[in-house]
Amino acid sequence: MPDSNSTPLSADVVIIGAGAAGGAAAVKLLRKGLSVLMLEAGAPLDQGMLVSNYRNGAYKNNHMAPYPTMPWAPQPNFVPHDNGYLIQKGPAPYTAQYIRGVGGTTWHWAGQAWRLIPNDFRMQTLYGQSVDWPISYDELEPYYCEAEIEMGVSGGGALAGDYGSPRSMPYPMDVLPLPYGFERLRQRYESVGLELLPGPQARNSTAYDDRPACCGNNNCMPICPIGAQYNGSMSVRRAQGLGLNLISNAVVFKLETGEGNRIVAAHFIDQNKEVHRVTGKHFLLTANAMESVKILLMSKDERNPNGVANATDQVGRRLMDHPASAVEYLADEPLYIGRGPMCPGSINNTRDGAFRSERSALRIDVHNDNPTRYLTEKYLAQGYYGKELNEKIKRDGERFVLLKSMFEMLPDPENRIVLSDQKDAWGIPKMEIHYRFPEYVHRGYDTCRELFADCVKASGGSEVKYSDRGQYTNSQHITGTLSMGSDPHTSVCNKLAQAHDHANLYFGGTGVMPTAALVNSTLTGVALSLLAADSIIQASL
Repeated sequence: MPDSNSTPLSADVVIIGAGAAGGAAAVKLLRKGLSVLMLEAGAPLDQGMLVSNYRNGAYKNNHMAPYPTMPWAPQPNFVPHDNGYLIQKGPAPYTAQYIRGVGGTTWHWAGQAWRLIPNDFRMQTLYGQSVDWPISYDELEPYYCEAEIEMGVSGGGALAGDYGSPRSMPYPMDVLPLPYGFERLRQRYESVGLELLPGPQARNSTAYDDRPACCGNNNCMPICPIGAQYNGSMSVRRAQGLGLNLISNAVVFKLETGEGNRIVAAHFIDQNKEVHRVTGKHFLLTANAMESVKILLMSKDERNPNGVANATDQVGRRLMDHPASAVEYLADEPLYIGRGPMCPGSINNTRDGAFRSERSALRIDVHNDNPTRYLTEKYLAQGYYGKELNEKIKRDGERFVLLKSMFEMLPDPENRIVLSDQKDAWGIPKMEIHYRFPEYVHRGYDTCRELFADCVKASGGSEVKYSDRGQYTNSQHITGTLSMGSDPHTSVCNKLAQAHDHANLYFGGTGVMPTAALVNSTLTGVALSLLAADSIIQASL
């Protein structure tokens, strides 16, 4: 880390968190002539090292395994066991895994880059559930366009159209074609009224942004080996070329307030346990929807006894994800799943309807992970070996299908993050997670189980295995906790992504989302960060 005596620790804008949200915002702010200093708790990450870690690692099914954990920036990991970074208070587990390092968790995401649909912004008005956003789809749409250009998104086409999300600009790149097996499933699922479409992806279908087109390595998670898939470090590097002052290994533990309850400084501790102070005119918090909460709750002072931006005790509340349920089976024809990117298409005509007044909407991803390793472990455990094992893996691997449905969580103020009495090696409090699944999600599961059965039947499925009701997996879509809204008693920031309590504090990323809707949240989080950057630019005029 640079010596604080030689590096100016001040800027027009201080951004905390060097992931996709912070990186994209930094690029926009710098292009408008503002100086930007960025603090990142973790270290810079080298793609070559990460690819080597993956190839040589023992836990290929652990997407966190290639990513080193620094003592000063621990990160949650649950394979082969829970490392205890997130303290689960239940009744349901919240097993989100994320990377603390330059680029953030987009290093190991699947690259799905969905927009919300207009009705997602009006859940209370249309369906009597949840809340309405303080902004409309049309107000966020220009920022979606900016985010897609920054990230490099491929999508659309004659088959998929706009996915129900109206557009003012075309996608930066044409949609990636569906692999052979997906085309066959698309044709067969049509017989039961389900539309399998190629999805929008932050993955190159042609050369873009000095990066090559996807060549189908099929290990997008945990690392794209050629850089065809976007990750947040690409935006951070672009920002550095524009003059960004990036300080990594800088664990922010306090936001200091001053006159008018404005934020005047951020305090951080480095890898040598030395403390530093950074000043700025505006502060943008993009440290993900969990780490940002921790920073705010730690920042108690006389003006803010509950922590910064927390006068009405809303910080950390309404934690959401997209609980997931799955079915696996063997189709009656070879499909050769595992060629191309890992999540190239999904069933989306289940996203919206009057049913949302009663149960969760759902979206079904058809997974394209190569099943060889999974089937090998499964059949070894069942006692197969030798020639019989090889033949069974080959025969079943050709026909294997995995479907995973994501459900829409509603914002529950009792689903929340609070500080723990336990601390990490650098003396920073850990987080306690209180989380539960509502009946709204369970009713969505019941409908999904029927749709899964339709898919199995339509493709001649056998050896079917369903996930149980209530046994949902985490999708790593950390949303809520810093909710945008008009009422300070039910939200943390306003429609400008500006804190209700502090005129020069802004939020970006997925924590700002007042509802989780149904699709992967990264693109929306980046769009909201660009909206926040615009608010800062306007405030700087």
